[in-house]
Amino acid sequence: MNRRLLPRLLLTPAVATLFLWMIVPLVMTIYFSFIRYNLMQPDQSGFVGLENFEYFVTDPSFGTAVVNTLLLLGSVILITVVLGVAIALLINEPFPGRGIVRVLLISPFFVMPTVNALMWKNMMMNPIYGVLAQVWIFFGAQPVDWLTDHPLFSVIVMVAWQWLPFATLIFMTALQSMNHEQ
Repeated sequence: MNRRLLPRLLLTPAVATLFLWMIVPLVMTIYFSFIRYNLMQPDQSGFVGLENFEYFVTDPSFGTAVVNTLLLLGSVILITVVLGVAIALLINEPFPGRGIVRVLLISPFFVMPTVNALMWKNMMMNPIYGVLAQVWIFFGAQPVDWLTDHPLFSVIVMVAWQWLPFATLIFMTALQSMNHEQ
C-alpha cells in the first residue's frame, strides 16, 4: 500500500464524521427556510419558496434588529479589544501572585453562556437584591432595573464579560511572544 494512502485512509472516518456534523445542520437549515411549518398547525405545511425571506426582509422590525446586532457586535468587540489589551499590558510583567491573577482573569471564559446570563440577571443586575443594586443603595441612589430599562446595554455587558478573558489571553500571548530585545 502506498505510504501516502494509509494516513488518508486512517483519517477518512474522522473527516467524514466532521463533514456530516457540519453539512447536515446546514442542509436542514436551507430546507426549512423554503417550507412553511407552524407547530400550532402542522397540517398546513409545504414549500413556499422565497416567501419566508420576503417576510423576513419586509418585516418592520428587521431594520431595528440589524442596527441592534451591529451595535451589540461593535460594542462587544470594542470593549474586549480595548480592555483586553489594557489588562494584558497590566499582567504582562512579573509580580507576586501573577499566576493566580491570570487564572482568575481567564476563569469567566469557562462559564457557560447560559450560566453567565443567569448569574448576571439574578446576582448582579437584579434591582432588589443584586450586587449593582446594593452598590447604588450604598451610595444613596435609586437601584436601576438594568434588564428592563437598558436591555441592550445589559446584554453588551454580559457578552463582553464572557469574552474579555479570551481577548486578554490572546493579547497576553502576543505580548509574551514578542522579542523583548528590540
